[in-house]
Amino acid sequence: MSSLPAPSRLSLYLDLIRWNRPAGSYLLLWPTLSALWLAADGFPGWHLLAVFTLGTVLMRSAGCCVNDVADREFDRHVKRTALRPVTRGAISPGAALAFGAALAFIAFLLVLTTNLPTVLWSVAALGVTVIYPYTKRFFSMPQAVLGVAFSFGIPMAYSAVRGEVPAVAWALLLGNLFWVLAYDTEYAMVDRDDDLKIGIRTSAITLGRFDVAAVMVFYAAYLAVWTGVGLHLSLGAGYFAGIAIAAALAGWHFTLIRDRSRDGCFRAFRINHWVGLAVFAGVVMNAFLHQRGQ
Repeated sequence: MSSLPAPSRLSLYLDLIRWNRPAGSYLLLWPTLSALWLAADGFPGWHLLAVFTLGTVLMRSAGCCVNDVADREFDRHVKRTALRPVTRGAISPGAALAFGAALAFIAFLLVLTTNLPTVLWSVAALGVTVIYPYTKRFFSMPQAVLGVAFSFGIPMAYSAVRGEVPAVAWALLLGNLFWVLAYDTEYAMVDRDDDLKIGIRTSAITLGRFDVAAVMVFYAAYLAVWTGVGLHLSLGAGYFAGIAIAAALAGWHFTLIRDRSRDGCFRAFRINHWVGLAVFAGVVMNAFLHQRGQ
């Protein structure tokens, strides 16, 4: 047992789940809430809003626990991650996994208040979350697996609202996967030198000198797919205004990453959630204007 006082132990676990770095939760939250609003043709109700907001935060936190245990031997050789609690031995792997399991269980209890299809989808989502950290050892584009994990809230949202997952939900998931590829490649560009030394695989390494161009293509694919969905659903000007703002933000990110500096790439990743927020704001604005026009 540790002799550290309770506040210190609490701060360690808060650090484990990146409590003071909520950008990762936002990256999960905005596409999930966008899907909720689209599935419900407007406000989805307080129950589903609470379930998916709290569930997103809990599952992102649980994912951090699994990721840090899986990567603890790698992380000690990376400047940015060497002082993570599990990596430096402040929290044992077993304790971190137990904490992550408890968070995932609470999230599962929330999902149980929806419907059976959504519960089943949540099990699949958990499986992808657990598998992702280990794909860095053998898969040249592990960010694609993360893209699936970070997009699973979309089919779950449709399932919770409608009891089924229509084709449009899978289109949104595909588009969102491209967004994850964009921002997590930026993230991987920060650690590329360290990752090359330790033999870990990332999209930044795989793409090589085409990394910046690929990131911009990923952004374009994301926005193109979500634009196509908007046209298919006959959404209004509010939605496309959100897409336009997101596109402008993506263009700005090019100026941050074009020289491949650590600081620029890390900044681009940290503020990426504004891209998703712009799209979500467009979804909400479209629903608001549609309801006013009825």
